[in-house]
Amino acid sequence: MKRIYLDNAATTKLAPAVFEAMTPYLTEIYGNPSSPHYFGQQVAAAIDKARQQVAAGIGADAGEIIFMSGGTEADNMAIRGIAERYSSRGKHIITTAVEHHAVLHTCQLLEKHGYEVTYLPVDEYGRVTVDQVREAIRPDTVLVSVMFANNEVGTIMPIPEIGALCREKGVFFHTDAVQAVGHLPIDVKAMNIDMLSMSAHKFHGPKGVGALYVRKGIMLPALIQGGAQERNRRAGTENVPGIVGMGKAMELAVGSLEENAAKMTALRDRLIRELPKRIPEIKLNGHPTDRLPNNVNYSIKYIEGESILLMLDLNGIVASSGSACTSGSLDPSHVLLAMGLTHEVAHGSVRMTLSEETTEEDVEYVLDVLPRVAERLRRMSPLYHG
Repeated sequence: MKRIYLDNAATTKLAPAVFEAMTPYLTEIYGNPSSPHYFGQQVAAAIDKARQQVAAGIGADAGEIIFMSGGTEADNMAIRGIAERYSSRGKHIITTAVEHHAVLHTCQLLEKHGYEVTYLPVDEYGRVTVDQVREAIRPDTVLVSVMFANNEVGTIMPIPEIGALCREKGVFFHTDAVQAVGHLPIDVKAMNIDMLSMSAHKFHGPKGVGALYVRKGIMLPALIQGGAQERNRRAGTENVPGIVGMGKAMELAVGSLEENAAKMTALRDRLIRELPKRIPEIKLNGHPTDRLPNNVNYSIKYIEGESILLMLDLNGIVASSGSACTSGSLDPSHVLLAMGLTHEVAHGSVRMTLSEETTEEDVEYVLDVLPRVAERLRRMSPLYHG
C-alpha cells in the first residue's frame, strides 16, 4: 500500500543532501570541537559554517545563534533566561492562549516563582492583534512571547507589527518560530525580533538539534551548567552531526523557499476548497489565507478525530489531530478551545501538513478517501442525523 505522509508539522523526512553532509561527522571527522588539535579544529570549523548557514536563513549574525537540543529547549532558555537575568525590569510576561506547551508550561512555571503572566485570547482564526499586545503591556512587562505561526491550525501572527511595538516600548520580544523557519521568509532584524526559537527536524534536518537566535546585547544565563561551549551559553559537547545537518537543511530550505511555498499553497488551497464540497458540516480551523503554506486543519462534526486518523491510516494516509507533543492526551486541543470551538467539535479535528514531496495525486487520493471515511463514521455516530 502506498503511504501518503501528511504529518510534516510533527516531523519531516531527512533530506538526502542533509544526510550526506552529516555522514563524515558520524564516521571519520569525529573530534571534539573544544580540542585544540587538528581533529578538534576540523569539527569546530564545521560548526562555525553551520552557524553562518543558520544565521543567514533568518537574517541574523552568526554570533547571535546558540545551538541546542531543539525548539523546546530554545523556548525555555529564552523565557526563563529573560526572567532570571532581567527581573529587575519587571516580573510581567505576555503570551497567547494558543502557544505551544513549551512556552505555556514555562510561563506557568514562572508563575509559581512570583511572575504574572497575561495569556492573550485569540479570535476565531487563532490570531492576536498588535492592539491586544499594546493594551496588555505595563510598566513592569519584561517579555512578550508570541509564536510566529501556530503548529496546529497554521495561522500566522502579526510578528513584524508586534516586534515594532515591543521595540518602541523597550520590552523584549521572543517568537517560537519552530513551524515557520524554512517555510516563511524571516528577517529578525527587519521584524524587530529579539529572540527566535527553531528546530531542525521541522525543515528536513535531523531530530535532536535546534537553535535560539538572541539579538546581540541581550545577556541570557546558561540553563545548562558544566562547560564553556557556545560561548558559555550552553554547556555540553556539541551535537556536531546534528548541527552540521541543521546548517545544510537551513541552506536548502531557504534556497527553495518561494518555489516550495508556492507548490504547497496550491495543494493546500485545493484541499481547503474541495473538502467542504464533499463533506457536509465541516469547519476550517485557522485563517483561510494567512496560514502556513502546508497546513490544512478541519473539524468534522459528529465524529472523533482519533477514529478518522485510524481509518485514514488503514487507507495509507498519515495525518494527525494536532500537536505531536500532546498526541497521547485525550483532552481536546487547547488551541481549538481558545478559538471558540466546543469540546465536541474540537475532538473531531484533523490536521494535514504537506511537504514539497506531496503530489497532486496524493491530494486527489485524500479527497477521495476522507469523505468516505467521514460518511462511514457518521453512520455509526449517535450524534449524526444527516
